[in-house]
Amino acid sequence: MEEQEREIQALIRLHTGLERLGPGDANLSDHILSLLIEELPANPRIADIGCGTGAGTLFLADKFKSKIRAVDFSREFLNELTSRAKQRGLEHLVETIECDMGNLDWKPGTIDFLWSEGAAYNLTFKGALKAWRPLMADNGIAVISELSYFTSEAPEPVRDYWQNAYPAIGTESENSNHANSSGFEILGIHRLPSQAWWDSYYGPLRKNIESFRHLEDNAMQSVIKEIEEEMTLFKEHEKHYGYSYYLMKAL
Repeated sequence: MEEQEREIQALIRLHTGLERLGPGDANLSDHILSLLIEELPANPRIADIGCGTGAGTLFLADKFKSKIRAVDFSREFLNELTSRAKQRGLEHLVETIECDMGNLDWKPGTIDFLWSEGAAYNLTFKGALKAWRPLMADNGIAVISELSYFTSEAPEPVRDYWQNAYPAIGTESENSNHANSSGFEILGIHRLPSQAWWDSYYGPLRKNIESFRHLEDNAMQSVIKEIEEEMTLFKEHEKHYGYSYYLMKAL
C-alpha cells in the first residue's frame, strides 16, 4: 500500500500544472452541449465528477453561469481549479468538494446535468452508473466519457495491455447495455478524435515527464515507464480504442 501511495503522489506531481488530466477537446464539448441544451432546464443543477484541475468545470461554468459542484479526491487538483476559476472570474460559480466520488452523500434527484470526463474508470463504467444514477433528477442528463473498444476484435497487444491496466474496459455496445440496465437511455455516443489525445493531454504531459525523467525516485520512474508504454500503444492502435462520450438521459 505504501508503494501504491508513492505512485499516486508521483502521478499527481507529473500532472501538476496541466490544463487537462486526461484526453479531452473543447470543440467536442461544445458540440455535445449544443445537442443537449434543449434537454436541460434554464438553470440546471450541475456536477462535474472527477473534475481534476477543472477543464470541464470551467467550461460548464462559463456556458451556463450556474453553480457547479466540482468533485475530486485530490486537494492539490482542486486548489488548482480554484486558482484558475479566480483568474477567469468564475470562482463564485465553483464549489469544490474533496471526496470519494463513489460515495457522494447528496440527496437523491438533485443533479440535472452530470458531467464526467475520464474519471468513471475509477469505479468502472458500470459502477459509476450505479453510484450516480440515484443522484440524477428525472430526465436529467449525464455526459460520461469512458475508455472504450471501437471494435469487438481489438488486436492482441491492445487486449493484453488493457486486460492488465483496466480489465473492465468494454465496447461501446457493452457500455450502452450497462447504461440501459442502470436506468439511462442512450441519446448518442461521440468518439474523442485521436489527435485530441496528443494535443490536450499526451503532448503537455510529455513536457512534464522530461522535467522528472532524471529524478532518482523509483515510484516516479515506474509511473513514467507506464505512461510511455501507454503512449506507444495508443500511437500504434488509436483506431481500435479511445474515449467515447456517452450522452444519456435518466429514466
